[in-house]
Amino acid sequence: MKRILSYPEAIREAIECEMARDASVVVIGQGVDDPKAILGTTKGLVERFGPERVFDTPLSEDGMTGVALGLALAGLRPIHTHIRMDFILLAMNQIVNMAAKMRYMSGGKVRVSMVIRATIGKSWGQGAQHSQSLYPMLMNIPGLKIVAPATPYDAKGCMIEAVEDHNTVLFIEHRSLYYQKGPVPQGRYRTHFGKARILSKGGDITLIGISQMAIECLRAKKYLEEIGVNAEVIDLVSLSSLDMETIESSIKKTKKVVVVDNAWMPCAAGAEIISRLVEKGLLEGVAAQRMGFSFVPCPTTPSLEKYFYPDAKKIALKAANMIFPHRKGWKPKTEIKIEEIEFKGPF
Repeated sequence: MKRILSYPEAIREAIECEMARDASVVVIGQGVDDPKAILGTTKGLVERFGPERVFDTPLSEDGMTGVALGLALAGLRPIHTHIRMDFILLAMNQIVNMAAKMRYMSGGKVRVSMVIRATIGKSWGQGAQHSQSLYPMLMNIPGLKIVAPATPYDAKGCMIEAVEDHNTVLFIEHRSLYYQKGPVPQGRYRTHFGKARILSKGGDITLIGISQMAIECLRAKKYLEEIGVNAEVIDLVSLSSLDMETIESSIKKTKKVVVVDNAWMPCAAGAEIISRLVEKGLLEGVAAQRMGFSFVPCPTTPSLEKYFYPDAKKIALKAANMIFPHRKGWKPKTEIKIEEIEFKGPF
């Protein structure tokens, strides 16, 4: 029988595993020692490892990222939690000019082995300054590794890989994923960076999702089955670097692709993927589309949010129109719950 954990439980288990293995791993950030424990991701860590290795920080993103950077330069392996990705903007000098460049500037003599946890995604109408997903601008920075695992299995494996990496790793977590469950093995294992995961095989169209949008793509696949379409769903997992080999292999088979960003579309992952495919001459005879946030600041009210974010039905409609351009008026008839499409493997 498979062992089932939630997404937060998988992250917590990975952090606990690494802290038990390596005394240089420390956890810092707002609320990491709070009873709510960042939605359970740091639960029990301060009780087991003590306040010297798990401690709260003030509301000072720039200064505290500097503290984490200093810990890394001193030989420790900090995991620094930013509850909302929006506010890493206050720490951009520390991340972009310092953490990402010190190994290069020192000729490899120093390293910044630091994990930056950043939460994205809508929750309860958090509006323009608390719902942003800023990974596209950081994909532009050499020296940073960026991952956004969509399943509990990869959340644990990516966290272990991130802690053990010698570079700064931006670990992106979508709020909606915290409610997902899936199989997670006991013990240590690593999800290697730069490798996408095929969540579901298919031959009619390729759906590529980033973070929680990979789950929406799985839902879209179920909707498309109503009209006889079998979609292949790819979870990118790593955003820097991208696994173009898996993407290229899929579109050579399906001849149609939709990339769904968890961000605004200009200069984002979808644009980068399609550009690379064009450069290699792989889009001849291939229909390619991208989806993402509407290009406005995020609204607060749910009635407007539904127009702002991509979702499974919008993805399914986009795919259906690409496959059946002359067939209009189709809408999914059923409602797919997350429990029906939670990824159970194979891994």
